[in-house]
Amino acid sequence: MKNSLSIRTYTKRFNSHVHAGYHQLVLPIQGNIHIDMNGFVGRVNVGECVVIPKSVLHGFNADEAARFIVADLDQLPPHLISDKLAVFQVSPPLLSFIHFVDKQLLFQVDSEVEASMLTTFALLLKQQELAQAVDPRIHAVQVLINEQLADSLTINSLAEVSFLSPTQFKKLFKENIGMSPLKYITEKRMEKAKALLTHTDLPVHLIAERVGYSDLSAFSRRFSTYFGISPREFARC
Repeated sequence: MKNSLSIRTYTKRFNSHVHAGYHQLVLPIQGNIHIDMNGFVGRVNVGECVVIPKSVLHGFNADEAARFIVADLDQLPPHLISDKLAVFQVSPPLLSFIHFVDKQLLFQVDSEVEASMLTTFALLLKQQELAQAVDPRIHAVQVLINEQLADSLTINSLAEVSFLSPTQFKKLFKENIGMSPLKYITEKRMEKAKALLTHTDLPVHLIAERVGYSDLSAFSRRFSTYFGISPREFARC
């Protein structure tokens, strides 16, 4: 079996089959796919990935207008092979990458670029955590948080996005994500700040603003508590 990335479309007609010699990952980039596998019946949407292990019977159908990046792979990272439902939330870097794959595959045939894309795809897969897809209302909040880290993100405003009361929202978020909304926001802000300090030459005060801190001292204290080193010291490392 040759590992490959390809663009696929499916039909509304329900089909089922088994991949005897390889694993398959299906990542929607437009629309969604209906999957029936291992007792799970549901839809996999943009921002999610379904892992179909080799030799596992699965049924599927989709609207003809939907489009997917499909990875056929000899091997998977061990943590993505599970008896549990293998649907996980795609990280922002992987989501952006599969859209690049879509554009590249539509643009030209280039074996060197395609080999490089497979290597990068495999590396990004290693960073993924296997988890059942979260409630769509919570996923919408995650997307907003990741896109608007520089903004004021309050429980009330996020609850409005999820169409829940603040109390219901906090409870459902923790059930789905395993941490409180505020802890999740802090984690994402600190991860982005670390990336900006590592990969850009932006001054610390601008990085603080880009991750939602108008007070540089508050940002420095939070970063120091989170990583055990001040942002200025980290930037000099």
